[in-house]
Amino acid sequence: MNVPRTKRLLNSALLNLIGLALIVYLAGPFLWVITASFQGENELLRKPPSFIPQNPTLANYNYVFTGTIPQEYQVKGQLRSRISQEARLIAPALKNSFVVALSVMAVDVVLGALAGFTFARRRFRFKNASYNFILASRLLPAMAIAIPYYVIVQSLGLLDSYLALILVYLALTLPFTVWFLTLYFTNIPKEIEEAAMIDGCNTFQALVRVVLPMALPGLVAAAAFAFMTSYNEFLFARFLTQSINTQTGPVIIASVSGNPDASYTLISVCITLAIIPPLILAVTMRRWLTEGLSSSVTFR
Repeated sequence: MNVPRTKRLLNSALLNLIGLALIVYLAGPFLWVITASFQGENELLRKPPSFIPQNPTLANYNYVFTGTIPQEYQVKGQLRSRISQEARLIAPALKNSFVVALSVMAVDVVLGALAGFTFARRRFRFKNASYNFILASRLLPAMAIAIPYYVIVQSLGLLDSYLALILVYLALTLPFTVWFLTLYFTNIPKEIEEAAMIDGCNTFQALVRVVLPMALPGLVAAAAFAFMTSYNEFLFARFLTQSINTQTGPVIIASVSGNPDASYTLISVCITLAIIPPLILAVTMRRWLTEGLSSSVTFR
């Protein structure tokens, strides 16, 4: 009589163990980076290593934001190129990343919602050809269009500007948003929209007042995709930016980590600061993200 219950308990324990192992596997590197950012360089390089800071310090963050060199680096023999000056650029670089990603997200959702609603509800000439062209444009590898985009941006005089990054990132993210929201709007019963129009709404009012509120989870999911793609993009940010006025977080982190003599603690600080905005986005939008992504399995 107790065999099925014992089997269920064993299965539950096994699933919990697998889940815990998966969490450690995914979150372990991030937790190590975060704890490393609060350690001194000597403590971090100690053998055996200490994964939990024994003497936690904010000196590394203080250096990034104020330029005050941590005391341990002032010890004779320690003050070398391990104090990477590039680390001090991470704050303005992350600001650039946030401004660009937020702008792309806003424009992407507005244009994607209008285009997705049009493809889902309207019939017009060359509709299928236009839709397929938009989807096909997303399948091009980034490296194949990097040089043409650079030439176009240069000819327009937009190098080293926010606008260049925003336009390029829109070209990268908008096809997915159009495809995703087209399917999402198709899944919303058309009768609801028609009822709103019977009550006096025109097409645009029905979209804004009825359809978009119902599609909020999908809009949030599309917005998160656009934000994260723009925030994390490196290739075009490296090509199209030339100064800290527009260089983004991935460019500066690559510059810091590419220095073979850079301090691991300062690299950890840069990475820790970089993951804060996506983490805030995920926490604040988790409910709508879950609903939006889970609803995608019902698309027809």
